[in-house]
Amino acid sequence: MGKMKKILLFLVLAIGLGLGGLFTYLFTALPYEGYPEFEANNSEESIERGRYLANHVTVCVDCHSVRDWNYFSGPIVAGTEGKGGEVFDQSLGFPGAFVAKNITPTALSDWEDRDLARAITSGVSKDGTPFFPVMPYPSYSRLSSTDLAALVAYLRTLKPVENKVADSKPDFPMNLILRTIPGPHDPMEVDPEDEVAYGKYLVTIAGCADCHTPQEKGKKLPGMDLAGGFPFPLPDGSIVRSANITPDEETGIGSWDESVFVERFKQYEGEQARLQKVEPGQKNSYMPWTMYAGMKESDLKAMYAYLKTVKPVKNQVEVFTPVGR
Repeated sequence: MGKMKKILLFLVLAIGLGLGGLFTYLFTALPYEGYPEFEANNSEESIERGRYLANHVTVCVDCHSVRDWNYFSGPIVAGTEGKGGEVFDQSLGFPGAFVAKNITPTALSDWEDRDLARAITSGVSKDGTPFFPVMPYPSYSRLSSTDLAALVAYLRTLKPVENKVADSKPDFPMNLILRTIPGPHDPMEVDPEDEVAYGKYLVTIAGCADCHTPQEKGKKLPGMDLAGGFPFPLPDGSIVRSANITPDEETGIGSWDESVFVERFKQYEGEQARLQKVEPGQKNSYMPWTMYAGMKESDLKAMYAYLKTVKPVKNQVEVFTPVGR
């Protein structure tokens, strides 16, 4: 019995030392602390590029503002741009309660440009706190160096808004896992004249795969890239799911020509399209169509060209399920 007690004691000590080492590693070596190679560019051209990206491609302004769900696709309430406060919590299937930060100059006055660049591309706050990737920094990590500088420059020009938001609170064990996710900036430097390569870049930094790839327990399902079916509970209790955007002829966009793809976005351009009233129980969408509608036609065509090259996946998606079904 004495020998058994010694063995058990040894096992307990070994486990304790192992856990202690793991926790020490998680809280001293992680999250990633490096900064991207960053050269600020505050020119008018750079700011305008950042404005375009933040409002129509990476759509940073979408999650960091207030959306009006009385209208289709929840357009942004004027005057709330960048103030933060939207909550992504357990009711939406998230492992905790994650709150969009205030990204106006009021909240970022003591942040250096490199702090903001690291937050965008690596998902690490100025104080070293890791972000949950509902803020799609794994996708933003591929931003080109010039586009990263443009985003930083533009965010500095947002109208300052006083709005102190609550801290995010990840559930266990996500509070530990979260520390392992941030990584370095890995820019995609592509030639805009190479339509397919540039389209891939735009699809990547727009985070299309984050919403258009089905997941299970937070992991993307193998072989289902861009095949749709990711569920989004709407405020009224109905569910909308992302579409299959692979070039499958029957269930994806394989039968679409370029003009159909472009028009799918451009139909939501303009004030009248932006304010399409949606009654309770009617179909709505988390996809910020009214923001993506502002994309340049050449960029939409490049995205289409790239999507036509990805692997077709047959996946019939029930895009909308009303309450009670």
